[in-house]
Amino acid sequence: MTRVAVIGAGPSGLAQLRAFQSAAQKGAEIPEVVCFEKQADWGGLWNYTWRTGLDEYGEPVHGSMYRYLWSNGPKECLEFADYSFEEHFGKPIASYPPRAVLWDYIKGRVEKADVRKWVRFSTPVRMVKFDAETKKFTVTAHNRIEDRMYDEAFDYVVVASGHFSTPNVPYFEGVKTFNGRVLHAHDFRDAVEFKGKDILIVGRSYSAEDIGSQCWKYGAKSVTTSYRSKPMGFKWPKNFEERPLLTRLENRTAHFLDGSSKDVDALILCTGYQHHFPFLPDDLRLKTANRLWSDSLYKGVVYDRNPQLFYIGMQDQFYTFNMFDVQAWWARDVMMGRIELPPEAEQTAHFAKWRAREETLDGAEQMIWFQGDYVKELLAETDYPPFDIEATNQTFMEWEHHKAEDIMGFRNHAYRSLMTGTMSPKHHTPWLEALDDSMEAYLGG
Repeated sequence: MTRVAVIGAGPSGLAQLRAFQSAAQKGAEIPEVVCFEKQADWGGLWNYTWRTGLDEYGEPVHGSMYRYLWSNGPKECLEFADYSFEEHFGKPIASYPPRAVLWDYIKGRVEKADVRKWVRFSTPVRMVKFDAETKKFTVTAHNRIEDRMYDEAFDYVVVASGHFSTPNVPYFEGVKTFNGRVLHAHDFRDAVEFKGKDILIVGRSYSAEDIGSQCWKYGAKSVTTSYRSKPMGFKWPKNFEERPLLTRLENRTAHFLDGSSKDVDALILCTGYQHHFPFLPDDLRLKTANRLWSDSLYKGVVYDRNPQLFYIGMQDQFYTFNMFDVQAWWARDVMMGRIELPPEAEQTAHFAKWRAREETLDGAEQMIWFQGDYVKELLAETDYPPFDIEATNQTFMEWEHHKAEDIMGFRNHAYRSLMTGTMSPKHHTPWLEALDDSMEAYLGG
């Protein structure tokens, strides 16, 4: 029997499991699927851990999730086409759920699909090798509970381990003299830690925006963000400001590129993540920046140096869960012989066309339409339930405009489900006043 190894049981890996289970549900004979997950439960980053640094087995902590995180985009834009929020919760819910609600939703679909038996938990993959003669992969896995290493052979490998776990940590002159708290967003866990403190955040993307907002919400004395290229430009509240790039630190004084300075108590580096696959040798390892059109991937999925190796969810993302789904459905169909890969020249031309378009993109709106068109292309080639990409893009547009109008209040808006057509209710409590992020508090108002 054909065997498929899936590395990671977060949203991308679970999409791949669901894709195969969907085919089996429709009567198809599917490969044997084995999913390796380093954590003790599934859900990837949505499976919150209080740990930072190393876990109980000495493994690098995968999670970058923090308490009080709420979705920073409308749930309507990430809803599964085959499993709606209404089906899971039994009623419409507001458009910006906190982490616990989204984790419950992610789990609900795969629990219904009964694919947990395919997952080996607490089992990181140590190495993957490919034999060009046998056309087989050897996966070396480590059962941490039994502390046992073993090898198994597979015909295909799907890398779904994500790319928001290995921090990119730049150096700033004088940081070793800074006697406040220094951490990367990967290790940020609780905004309450910074109550009453002056904090400096380096970065201008979603982590900087959201961690800064969280710290302000939970009582930071002031929030300063430092940007390299341009400010985020939102209408920030009092005691929240943006300054040019941090150039150096002297004790607790931060100096910026415009010559200004400020005393701060904590430095939070929201400086991005690396695509990091220590379990892959050079000939199998994806090397790309975090961009909408990833390097070395045909259709954003198939590794160009080995057509038996697939990567799911490696793009910079506006679309998330449903994009991972269409990628997983498409990869499944290649593995099952339903889609035949074209000649190399045709693959190269396809890649070049999308890369050329990506390099012309200017601003979030063009990027959203670009990624929407990419999802539409894959969607048309699979039996994943169709959904309205244009309407999804328009919802993203509304979200962008709401953020520009009120960065601290955009989560108070509601949108219509693109899968069921039901209008979502507004949340019972304005986001700035909703200090309890539990599922019970969110659903019970």
